[in-house]
Amino acid sequence: MKAPFASLAAALALLSGCAYPYAPRALPPATTPAPPANAASAPAEQRPPVTILVSIDGFRPDYLDRGVTPNLSRLAAGGVTAAMRPSFPSKTAPNHWTLVTGLVPDHHGVVANTMEDAARPGEVFTMSNDDPFWWNGGEPVWVTAERAGIRTATMFWPGSNVAWGGVRDPQWPHPVANGTRPHDWQEFNQQITGHQRVDAVIDWLRRPAATRPAFVTLYFDTVDTAGHSFGPAAPEMTATVAQVDSWIGELVAGLATLGQPANLVIVADHGMAPTASTRTIALDTIVPPADARIIDTGPFATFVPTPGREDAVARALLAPHPHMQCWRRQAIPARFRYGTNPRIPPFFCLAEDGPAGAWTIAKTAPAKPFTGGAHGYDNDAADMRALFIANGPAFATGRRIATFDNVDIAPLIRDLLGLPPGQRLDGDDRPFRGVLRR
Repeated sequence: MKAPFASLAAALALLSGCAYPYAPRALPPATTPAPPANAASAPAEQRPPVTILVSIDGFRPDYLDRGVTPNLSRLAAGGVTAAMRPSFPSKTAPNHWTLVTGLVPDHHGVVANTMEDAARPGEVFTMSNDDPFWWNGGEPVWVTAERAGIRTATMFWPGSNVAWGGVRDPQWPHPVANGTRPHDWQEFNQQITGHQRVDAVIDWLRRPAATRPAFVTLYFDTVDTAGHSFGPAAPEMTATVAQVDSWIGELVAGLATLGQPANLVIVADHGMAPTASTRTIALDTIVPPADARIIDTGPFATFVPTPGREDAVARALLAPHPHMQCWRRQAIPARFRYGTNPRIPPFFCLAEDGPAGAWTIAKTAPAKPFTGGAHGYDNDAADMRALFIANGPAFATGRRIATFDNVDIAPLIRDLLGLPPGQRLDGDDRPFRGVLRR
């Protein structure tokens, strides 16, 4: 194969002179790199299937209709496909944690890409935060697998760098006691290309059976980035979709070269809606800035009222507003399965995602015109739908199933790994019972 995982940093250093504005970080010490390939895999080896969960961030199912995805389309035609419903809110961190825990964000605790917790005053969670405190509300499937003696590896999955179940020392340098990570994992680094991410996965699978992972995750972020920058209908988006499809083709080809059967489960965390500066809701015309602290804006906005101004904020937000609806946390409609977790701020407003395009909630009116894309809207909206393709020896061929909720992915992965059904999960494997070969 191409550059082994251990040499990713060297490969990137060569590329940085022509493609990247700065050099990538070296592999973190906590990562166990794949050893170099010093011998070809024995062609006669009978390998058991590996389960590979691939996330293409922000990939809508209808992107397959653009005629630029021969590899994904071939996998869909020869396997199982569906339009998957994300969990609410349709954001990256909440939905990636849902995909591997089987819990809705309200239950696993990663309720937004940006959030606060009263138990940690002054702290703000972002997706790069690896403190187990924020992630410990739901056990990811790689922890369950490792506990069962199944070796796992993750190439960039939000939260996979977290020592799950551990406790971080509040004193510098904040060591984490206990906790479980995948046996092999990689700190997210956007400088590592999709091509190199695929190479890393193939190098893991080139190992001898004793050190080869049986469950692998792989994450691509470029489709989401293009969606935000250009919008879902832009030519740049189509080009990015084609590029990611080529990486999927490299993955399939690498598996074939190894003689490695695989159950591929390819998903997205959410879709993408078109946005524009002409569809903006300016909060400073509704709530005086002194009356509330705004935690989040965009497709939705969240508010913590200033002490003594709760009633004024309620009157302002709960009144009717064009293209936006607001609720107290405990009154968020039940269909969203969202509103009981204390990390959700007291007031929540959701912008409209309609046929003419989605609206954006901002603190003030935009200073410059813009167009682009966003997600975080009603998870039942058509353009929030997420990709689902499953292909491999465990799956039927040429089947399309009904739309299902993404809480069902973790139970599916548990089935593929031979793990027992999870307890107190929000999802189950019912959508797949007619298409799994048991």
